[in-house]
Amino acid sequence: MTSLHLQNNQRWRLAVAPMLDWTDRHCRYFHRLITHRALLYTEMVTTGALIHGDVARHLAFNAEEHPVALQLGGSEAADLAQCAKLAQDWGYDEVNLNCGCPSERVQRGAFGACLMREPRLVADAVKAMCETISIPVTVKHRIGLDKSESYGFVRDFVGEVSQAGCSTFIVHARNAWLKGLSPKDNRDVPPLRYEVAYQLKQDFPDVVFVLNGGIKDRAQIHHHLAQVDGVMVGREAYHNPWCMASWDTEFFASTGTRDDLAPPNSLTREWVEQRMVAYMQQEQAAHGTPWPQIARHMLGLRHGLPGSRHWRQVWSDHKLKDLPPTQVMAMAHAQP
Repeated sequence: MTSLHLQNNQRWRLAVAPMLDWTDRHCRYFHRLITHRALLYTEMVTTGALIHGDVARHLAFNAEEHPVALQLGGSEAADLAQCAKLAQDWGYDEVNLNCGCPSERVQRGAFGACLMREPRLVADAVKAMCETISIPVTVKHRIGLDKSESYGFVRDFVGEVSQAGCSTFIVHARNAWLKGLSPKDNRDVPPLRYEVAYQLKQDFPDVVFVLNGGIKDRAQIHHHLAQVDGVMVGREAYHNPWCMASWDTEFFASTGTRDDLAPPNSLTREWVEQRMVAYMQQEQAAHGTPWPQIARHMLGLRHGLPGSRHWRQVWSDHKLKDLPPTQVMAMAHAQP
C-alpha cells in the first residue's frame, strides 16, 4: 500500500469512471501520470471471467496505479465474494459492484442495472463480500429504471444495500432504460437528474455518495462537491485527459508528489508523453505489447492545442506500428 492512499474523507473525492474497452491498465497508467490522487477504476470484469478464465490477464495492474478499484459484474453472492477475495489478494484498494450497466448482454447475465430491481439480492452479495474482505465494497448504480422517476425506488435500494455493509454509492444520475436504447444512448438520452443524488445525501448523511454523469469541467465539480462527497468523471477524462492536471492541487486538501511519478519540475504534457513512450518500450520488452495498444489512450493529451490534429494522426497511424515509439514521437512533433 502506498503512503498516498487517501483518508476516507478524501478517498472518493475525485475518480475516473470505469469504462469498457477504455480504462485498461495502460489507460490507468497514463491517467495516473496526470493525477496522483484521483481514484481509478478498472473496466468491468465479470465473475465468470475470473472464476473460469485467466485471472492474471484480468487482474494484473501496474503498482503506480494505486489507488485503484476493481469493478465486478455479477449477481451470485458466493461468486462475488470469491472474486472480491481475489481482488484483495492482488492488491486492489476497493471492490465495486456494477448495478448500473444497461446493456442487453449484461441483462442476460442478470446483473448490471437490472439488479436494482432486486435490492435484497444486492444486499446479500454486498454482505458476502464485506464478510470476506477488509477493503471497501462499493456499489455503482443508476437513479431509476426505464422511464419511472420514482425517488422512492432508488432511496429504498440504497437503504437496503447500505444496511448490508455498503457505505459508499456511486450514483450515475440518469435512469437506465433496459429496452429500446443502446448502451451508448443510455449515457446521453435519459435526462440527468443530479438533484436525486443530492437528496440521497440528505436522506443518508452518514453514507458517502459520489456523483457521476455528464460532468465536464472544474466549475461543475466544485458545484457538485458542495452537495455530495465526491465526483466521478468519465468520457471527459478520457477524451480531454489534461482536464485532470489541476485536480490534485485544486480538489484535495493535502498535496505532494509521488517519487515514482514525480516530474522533474512542473507537470507538462511533454513529460507525460515521454513517460508514456518509456512505458511503451517497457511493455514491449516485457510482454510484447504493440505500442498502438497503449498510444490509443493518450490521443486526447494535446486536445485544443495548435498542431494537435497532426500529433494525433501520427500517433494513431497504424502504418507506423513497426517503428519504435521514440521515432513516432519525433514524427508527431515535427512540422506537418
